[in-house]
Amino acid sequence: MKLEELTVLKPAPTPGDTSWFTHDRFGMFIHWGLYALGARHEWLKNYEQIPTAVYDEKYFKHFDPDLYDPTLWASAAADAGMKYFVITTKHHEGFCLWDSAYTDYKSTNTPYGKDILTPMVDAFRAKGLRTGFYHSLLDWHHPDYTVDACHPMRNN
Repeated sequence: MKLEELTVLKPAPTPGDTSWFTHDRFGMFIHWGLYALGARHEWLKNYEQIPTAVYDEKYFKHFDPDLYDPTLWASAAADAGMKYFVITTKHHEGFCLWDSAYTDYKSTNTPYGKDILTPMVDAFRAKGLRTGFYHSLLDWHHPDYTVDACHPMRNN
């Protein structure tokens, strides 16, 4: 088959008007969770196969982002010309940056003790930036999560 004969599959259109994204383009993705304390990567628990008890002792019990200043971050983004931001609300490790009613594995139960998302969203919106959420359905922390090839304890 020649290249010209290949049919290009196009995804179905997203509901709503997303033309702003094509126009605005420049934004910020904040990928943040307990793994940030390890200062290596967001798959820290997985790649290093860290058991939950060890991970929680090192990161959950010490999560206290003293340099978290959503107003400053939003101002810096707006001043740089950014038009939107996306924040990781919950990554595969299962840690939530807000006060979820469905888990105790959340920022409000760490030494920080507060919701991180609401002030951040408020600060960025106050600067005119659109808001997006990256939320993983994977949850390695949940006791019923299947130990599959991507689970940190896959070799135990």
